[in-house]
Amino acid sequence: MTMAQRDTYTPETLLAVAVEVFIERGYDGTSMEHLSRAAGISKSSIYHHVRGKEELLRRAVGRALDGLFGILEEPGAEGGRAVERLEYVTRRTAEVLMAELPYVTLLLRVRGNTQTERWAMERRREFDHRVTDLLKAAAAEGDLRADVDLRLATRLLFGMINSIVEWYRPKDDGGGLERDQVADAVVRLAFDGLRRA
Repeated sequence: MTMAQRDTYTPETLLAVAVEVFIERGYDGTSMEHLSRAAGISKSSIYHHVRGKEELLRRAVGRALDGLFGILEEPGAEGGRAVERLEYVTRRTAEVLMAELPYVTLLLRVRGNTQTERWAMERRREFDHRVTDLLKAAAAEGDLRADVDLRLATRLLFGMINSIVEWYRPKDDGGGLERDQVADAVVRLAFDGLRRA
């Protein structure tokens, strides 16, 4: 059911519609008129809930970032050998990406044209650095192959995970794979190649 078919809406459903429109048209190519039409409500009704489209963008990418940073505070990311924490964070990152697919898709597409986009990109880099630190710690503990450049490994790991937004569709939306199948494959492919034999 689209927003245009609904008699009522909430800030959450308005945000979901905004994310769809931002992904389809690009943030810069989206006007409040586009959002109003997609939601099936007046622009003044949108302004009742938010100051403008940049606030919607901040809420959307903030949701994705909160999900990613929340992983780093989970017990599996905080205890044990670095390689075990790294595997945990990798699996959970793939899971969060799939659970919050439209929000993470939008996060990965911001280009830094607005203050909110620059903030989101900086936070993404911070998350990436935290994962890179885990890779370095796992290498220092002797659990990763010495013949793999860590900067390259970091880029390939994030490239593999982030590419999921381009092809993954939830099974209940007609996709063919369960989330845990994808997360298992990411961890297996990455760490069978990274772990020291």
